[in-house]
Amino acid sequence: MTQLVSLHNQHHQHLRVDTQVAEAQGGNLNMVPVMLSEFLKLAVQFPIAITKNKETGRFVCVALFGFGQNENLFFQNGQWNSIYIPLHITRQPFFLGNEKDDQFVICLDTNHPSLQENRGELIFDNQGKETAYLEKIKSMLAELVNGESATQAFIDKLLALNLLQAMHLEITFANNESTRVEGMYTINEGRMQALTQEELFELHKLGYLSQIYTMITSLGHIYGLVDKKNKQLGF
Repeated sequence: MTQLVSLHNQHHQHLRVDTQVAEAQGGNLNMVPVMLSEFLKLAVQFPIAITKNKETGRFVCVALFGFGQNENLFFQNGQWNSIYIPLHITRQPFFLGNEKDDQFVICLDTNHPSLQENRGELIFDNQGKETAYLEKIKSMLAELVNGESATQAFIDKLLALNLLQAMHLEITFANNESTRVEGMYTINEGRMQALTQEELFELHKLGYLSQIYTMITSLGHIYGLVDKKNKQLGF
């Protein structure tokens, strides 16, 4: 069970983070929420789609790692086999919490298996000062908190312009097993072609046009996922 406490340079000075163990916590995820600022890095390997958060009902951008529940085709032999790992995974075991006056405080999951005393990245040095590793984590957390509203604004614009359509994928693997990908949404390219010049200019002005085409292009990596799955099956 997650146990979040405020990060403290004295209480947690002795702790280290085994980053390989931290990243391994995403080894059984078939998708993870991603930020707009990550799209170009993600699109090199992962399909980027949109789905609904089951708890809130709100649309979120996600990177796909596999087809089935708990299936991550980029995680093999205890390690990620990818060029980039999304922020929601690499920032573990750190989180941002709210203090009064809408101030954020860095929190640590003290029950996280990546926390060690003998190996891994130091959070604070011997004088209690922040290490370069913690500075890197703070940058990730800032990108996540700033990216949440920016990514939601992007999704809201897609919805306002009726640019989302459900993905209907039925895939047959080399062993003749089939699977259906449901609950995913992508860009309606037909609707894109029907946009007015004013609507296209607005998307360009907001910086969304390139992100839209990045999403569309990234879906080609579904073929790469199928290939990974076939190799996993021994074909």
